[in-house]
Amino acid sequence: MKLIVGLGNPGKEYKNTRHNVGFNAVDYYLQKKNILDKWTKKFDGEYLSTVIDGEKILFLKPHTFMNLSGLSVKKIVDYFNISIDDILIIADDLDLLLGNFKLRPSGSCGGHNGLRSIESYLASSSFKRLKIGISNNKNMDTKDYVLGSLSKSENDIIQGVFETVCDVLDDYLKIPFSDLMSKYNRKNR
Repeated sequence: MKLIVGLGNPGKEYKNTRHNVGFNAVDYYLQKKNILDKWTKKFDGEYLSTVIDGEKILFLKPHTFMNLSGLSVKKIVDYFNISIDDILIIADDLDLLLGNFKLRPSGSCGGHNGLRSIESYLASSSFKRLKIGISNNKNMDTKDYVLGSLSKSENDIIQGVFETVCDVLDDYLKIPFSDLMSKYNRKNR
C-alpha cells in the first residue's frame, strides 16, 4: 500500500493558488486516469482509496491547512499502518522555477511549512517528495505570493507539469525510487 499526499489549503478561495499545486496535481492525475472513486472525509482531510496495477493506493488531501498538514498525514499513516518508505508528498517549491519539478528521497523542509509539519508529526524527514516549482517573487511577501492565484500563463505552465507528473506517478508505482529520480530529475537541469 502506498500513500500519495497532495498538499494545499481547503476552500474555494485557495483553489487556484500557488500553494495548492499539490492538491491540484492529485486531482489532475485522478481525472486523467479516470479514477472516479469517491473521496471520504476522514483523518482531518479527504482521502480516496483505489487499486492501480494490483496495488492499493491511498490519496490524501489534508484539510488542516498547510501549517498543520502533518496532523492529517499522521492520522492516516497510523490508521493504515503505512511505512514511511511508502509515502510520497507532492508540494509546491519556491526554490524551483515555474515549470520544473524535483523528486527527492528525503531531506529538509526547505522552509515549507507543510513539509515541516509532516516532519514534526512523523518524527522523520525520510519520506519521498515530489516538489513542483512555483518560482519566487522576492518583491512580495512570501505568504502573499504562495497564497496568490496563478496567472493564466502560469496556470498553462503548471498544467504542462501536471501532464509529466502523471507519468511520474505511474512510474512511481512500478519502479524503484532511485530509478524514478534518474529518469525524471535529469529533465530539469
